[in-house]
Amino acid sequence: MSDQPKVVIGTRGSPLALAQAYETRERLQAAHEELRGEGAIEIEVIKTTGDMILDRPLSEIGGKGLFTKEIDDAQLDGRVDIAVHSMKDVPTWLPDGLCLPCILPREDVRDVFISNKAKTLADLPQGAVVGTASLRRQAQIKAKYPHLKVETFRGNVQSRLRKLDEGVVDATLLANAGLRRLKNEEAITSVIDEDVMLPAVAQGAIGITCRENDEKALAYLAPLNCETSKIRIEAERALLRVLDGSCRTPIAALATVEGDEITLRGLLAKPDGSEVLTNEMTGPVSDPDSLGTRAGEELKERAGADFLAEATQA
Repeated sequence: MSDQPKVVIGTRGSPLALAQAYETRERLQAAHEELRGEGAIEIEVIKTTGDMILDRPLSEIGGKGLFTKEIDDAQLDGRVDIAVHSMKDVPTWLPDGLCLPCILPREDVRDVFISNKAKTLADLPQGAVVGTASLRRQAQIKAKYPHLKVETFRGNVQSRLRKLDEGVVDATLLANAGLRRLKNEEAITSVIDEDVMLPAVAQGAIGITCRENDEKALAYLAPLNCETSKIRIEAERALLRVLDGSCRTPIAALATVEGDEITLRGLLAKPDGSEVLTNEMTGPVSDPDSLGTRAGEELKERAGADFLAEATQA
């Protein structure tokens, strides 16, 4: 066997990112006998801008592409063949030369509540502090629970749980999918229903990118793709693209598939929760992009330019 790996996977170095890369490696090996040998798949850890700047909210350091740019560059340079991403970190426009042919089967999309002081958000007392780096979560918390305070709270899952134990905040919210992939479900106090907290676009989904002309990588990834998950993600990302969503705009969306129909729920809010717009639309599974585009345009029209400007500048 050649000393050169057949596939080099690019990934961030956080425990969650590595867990997702390991899952991808296992799925590749299960699907392709030639990738089961020692050294056939190599994992390359790449530090991104989002990993290096932890003392400021994402909205202050650029928002889009903070967790993908350096990995994209490594793909385009030929240093890695495929890249494994949490899809909610991936901008709606990929760099020229890259494509997104594969979405793994989607995990639970819901957020979870974690606290040593209460069972749910509703149970927290007046003035309790909830830590989150997400304006989507912040806006929905402030809209539904105005008696709570929200403070910026960044870092990987482990560091956030440590800060919670140290009493830096009274509670925090995380994605259920991440905790499940880390096998850390015991940290969960309660799971939050989608009607209380609509998830981030593509939450719970792992996406794998490669170079557009890399036939070998495309062939390796083809059997890993979950078509239903991909349809759902395409609809949600189309909504996000219309609204030009960044880390400065609270946007949420959730698509579900039943039979030959997709139902898409969308949300657009001001960061302080003073205004929250929602909608729900249905369309054929054959055209998720059109459904997402239509839903995004409807929210954008209802919001108006002033709403979006205020949300972005807040």
